[in-house]
Amino acid sequence: MHSNSAILLIFRRMRAPLIVLILIYAVSVFGLTVIPGADANGKPWQMGFFHAFYFISYTATTIGFGEIPYAFTDAQRMWVTFSIYLSVIGWAYAIGTLLGLVQDRAFQHAITLQRFARSVRGVREPFYLVCGYGETGQMLCRALDDLNRRFVVIDIDPARIDELELQDLRADAPGVAADARQPDNLLLAGLTSRHCAGVAALTSDDEANLAVAAATRLLKRDLPVLCRVTRPEIAANMKSFGIAHIINPFETFGEYLALAIRSPGSYQLMEWLTATPGSELEPQREPARGQWILCGFGRFGQAIIDDLQAEGIDLTVIQPEQSGACAVRQLVGVGNERQVLEAAGIDQAVGIIAGTNNDIVNLAIVATAEEIKPALFTVLRQNLQSNRMLFSTFKADFTVRPAEIIAHECLGLLTTPLLARFLAEVKRRDDAWSDAVVARIVATCGQRVPTTWNVALDAGGAPSLAGEFGSGARIELGSLLRDPADRNERLAVVPLLLLRAAEQHLLPADDFVLRAGDDILFASTRDARSRLHGTLVNANDRDYVLHGRAQRAGWLWRKLAGEQPTPAA
Repeated sequence: MHSNSAILLIFRRMRAPLIVLILIYAVSVFGLTVIPGADANGKPWQMGFFHAFYFISYTATTIGFGEIPYAFTDAQRMWVTFSIYLSVIGWAYAIGTLLGLVQDRAFQHAITLQRFARSVRGVREPFYLVCGYGETGQMLCRALDDLNRRFVVIDIDPARIDELELQDLRADAPGVAADARQPDNLLLAGLTSRHCAGVAALTSDDEANLAVAAATRLLKRDLPVLCRVTRPEIAANMKSFGIAHIINPFETFGEYLALAIRSPGSYQLMEWLTATPGSELEPQREPARGQWILCGFGRFGQAIIDDLQAEGIDLTVIQPEQSGACAVRQLVGVGNERQVLEAAGIDQAVGIIAGTNNDIVNLAIVATAEEIKPALFTVLRQNLQSNRMLFSTFKADFTVRPAEIIAHECLGLLTTPLLARFLAEVKRRDDAWSDAVVARIVATCGQRVPTTWNVALDAGGAPSLAGEFGSGARIELGSLLRDPADRNERLAVVPLLLLRAAEQHLLPADDFVLRAGDDILFASTRDARSRLHGTLVNANDRDYVLHGRAQRAGWLWRKLAGEQPTPAA
């Protein structure tokens, strides 16, 4: 439909000018053929259609080669004069219409859609369809680009698509200003393409995200879909379509805060595995149990209040108006008034949450609260990324950035699906278990945040092992984790989870026997990941690591020589 819209629009708008030009040419040519002329000897001569058409063609286009094949009579010159003025009017009408068409928004949009569709068809590798290029979409796209993952963007705001085109990305990212709620636009963006690896519905409109989820589920049922949502009723509708990954940033933070109160070690492990690889996590205060003050009972407050009450937290809510939906103690106010905070019992409180939808108000709330009681545990909600510098300078104990929460969740689910399974297990474990896992990761990978990744032991993820599995060889996990430069050394890799069919194994031991099709989640350094990948795809590395054969060829030697991995046997 979209592919022919520009052509159809051209024919529709240019139909009348073309008809007018054709009539002008036809009348002018016919006139020259019927008006008598004279040859070089003065004898009567009648111009043929060919000569008449040839003359009108170069005369009407202002080229002008003269009178051919003989000089014209006065009657012919009068007719040619009439034809010249008539053709100028015709061409002016046609050119004016054409210029208007070029400037027409509908035509420009049709051309843009055609270019966009052509760009999407040109993507010959797995890509993700990102619907919504606001703060969350931009963060996700930058993270995907850092991982060399391709993506396609749809956003209803043309200014955001212009911003996408100005980004310094590793690869060109096709983007179009269109309504993602329209299935035609999703199809244009490659929804049903065999290269589309997943869809992230991240617009600020919950109903638009629901429309994207429904269209994706109906048009390509098996495609992973991630949806941002803030309204519970919309989330329920998404679940009715079978959407497994529904991300409410406020509920997610409520779970994190409740986990930090209930099990600080488990929260630290989750932070350790979801932070930016290579960064250092600063030590954080542990939120205390006791009385808390929540400023703002909007969507954020409603989402986290149940999680906090489940942990036995005594809450007092401050909001501009009383709400019948709030079952805890309420005070009327904003939260930045000293008398209101004192009436809420700030002297006995252990923590305060500034959760309004106004960043400056949230900063004022916490500033006033710390002035009264400096030892308070402070939680700040940051709504706009443009205020990041202000919030970084303030240094609250927890800063809630909804865009970051959603982007991190989406990135993990899209690029490391097993990580979500492992984090779900972490939430169910106690502090001792989580502390032991953190200690093991630190001892193996160092103090910096490791990179988490998963690989399937199949022809795509581990081609070098296909022959080993086919011959019935016994491959233990520990053997696979030897260093291809020196098999007596172990790589800085910690296996976190192994998924076999529907059965999952937490922290599999070195003597765990692997099978074809196993999916393994690892935490490792970047260098260790690169070396393990070499073992999984390189036949020489595989033979040396598993069997110690002399055809080692030297992983380090090949690395220095810049050779490409040897294809798996």
